[in-house]
Amino acid sequence: PGDVILQKTPYYFDVSVWELFWWAMTGATVCFLRPGGEKVPMFLIEAIRLHKVTVMHFVPSMLNVFLQYLDGRDAATFAKLSSLRRVFASGEALMPAHARKFNQLLAPAGARLTNLYGPTEATVDVTWYDCPTDDNIERVPIGRPIHNTRMYVIKDGQAAPIEEPGELCIAGIGLARGYLNNAALTAEKFTDNPLQPGERIYRTGDVARWLPDGNIEYLGREDHQVKIRGLRIELGEIENTMREFPDVRDCIVIVKKYSESVILLIAFIVERGPVDSGALKAYLKERLPEYMVPSHFQSIDEIPLTPTGKADRKALPEPNIAKK
Repeated sequence: PGDVILQKTPYYFDVSVWELFWWAMTGATVCFLRPGGEKVPMFLIEAIRLHKVTVMHFVPSMLNVFLQYLDGRDAATFAKLSSLRRVFASGEALMPAHARKFNQLLAPAGARLTNLYGPTEATVDVTWYDCPTDDNIERVPIGRPIHNTRMYVIKDGQAAPIEEPGELCIAGIGLARGYLNNAALTAEKFTDNPLQPGERIYRTGDVARWLPDGNIEYLGREDHQVKIRGLRIELGEIENTMREFPDVRDCIVIVKKYSESVILLIAFIVERGPVDSGALKAYLKERLPEYMVPSHFQSIDEIPLTPTGKADRKALPEPNIAKK
């Protein structure tokens, strides 16, 4: 009852549902951020200070922008955030670098970061994971299923073994009935569970695996796992590794096809300091297979975002390399 939730998500994004209703279900308080204020860190900070906000949500891309703004600020700025206790992140993959930076800047004052996962088709969130508060975070799972929800990792119609990737599927009371006026897509995505006859599941199209500790690790989208010359490549794994390079603040990797024989991995980089592409390539070759190292690096001012705060690959500029 003593919590204050900051309502900052546009209503056309599913996360707004719990921001708009959760407070009323628990007898807490909701604070409405000014329209468009979610894109301006200064407005967020002032709203948290003025209304003593304790709970809020970020899409990881927007959380990264907020943490970058806070990095290096004075004690007076952090004093304005002293009421913050719980920050939820969902909507896209939460990277270890994001969690470590959060712990460095906000955990000392008592704030905790929780990673959530869930598609709109399952009524928003279906798993949760409380991030550790130390600096040794190497991966951030999406965690365990919430109450009344069951998660499956299915490969070739069978339960995938522990640590083996498969398609993440969801069952439980939260599933939608289907897509309005789209029976074909409903039949494709909402199917019978091959592991539990009579149970209905939603096929997410996400690749995941069970970890030995009972948490689920998100490995990326099936449609972001591309094949180049017969080799399967997960773009998120490349991006996660690049973010560990000291001079890379953020990045996004795409596949560019110039011809049947020329298919390139292109990395767009937001620099923390001048990036030596040769040094970055050498760094990646030590940690990734050769075929997963981008062939071209291009600097940009910031990662373009969709109106809901997710990385917008379609808005990236055309790579400035000679087409072959």
